[in-house]
Amino acid sequence: MSQLVIEPVSETAERFPNRKRWTRDDCAFLERVGLLPERYELIDGEIVSKMGQNRPHAITVTLLIKWLVALFGGDFVQCQLPIEVESADRQTYQPEPDAAVLVQPVTAYVSAAPGPDDLRLLVEVSDSTLRGDLQTKAALYARAGVPEYWVLDVISRQLFVHRIPRGGAYAHIERYGEEESVATEAAPGSVVRIADLLPPVAEAGR
Repeated sequence: MSQLVIEPVSETAERFPNRKRWTRDDCAFLERVGLLPERYELIDGEIVSKMGQNRPHAITVTLLIKWLVALFGGDFVQCQLPIEVESADRQTYQPEPDAAVLVQPVTAYVSAAPGPDDLRLLVEVSDSTLRGDLQTKAALYARAGVPEYWVLDVISRQLFVHRIPRGGAYAHIERYGEEESVATEAAPGSVVRIADLLPPVAEAGR
């Protein structure tokens, strides 16, 4: 059975008074002088490298995108590209979720990344980033009003489904085990078994 998480996990990371919080303008300068990795996210003013995925993570992203494309069509699925969040967060956040289901075809977002009103579903694939995906990113996407946010936990082989963004948090969070099935609210008639979005157990290091 899926388990309802009554209260969203709160952010407990310690803040240091001399911490440097980078902005998008800072990142643009660092890119120009060649001091940033080829792929990165800006999360709460921290520059996070997205290079060097391990095999289970990469396989899970591949399986996830294959399912989403079959469900929504390739024109409406974005993989590991930037999105826009709410205006108050934009200077210190520029996330690249592993998958995004869009309201319009990807060709509608040539001049600007899709924003909160353009997003039907976001998915992050987690191995070493589970805490941040369940805390920082969940709060970020809830503040932006993203209607549904999934976190696929590769290590523990489970899925966290976040729905009903309200007051900067998701009011409804459920956890599904690998043998359970779920449908996204963007396509409620099509269910998927969690295990079918994950590598075989041997590939996941078990």
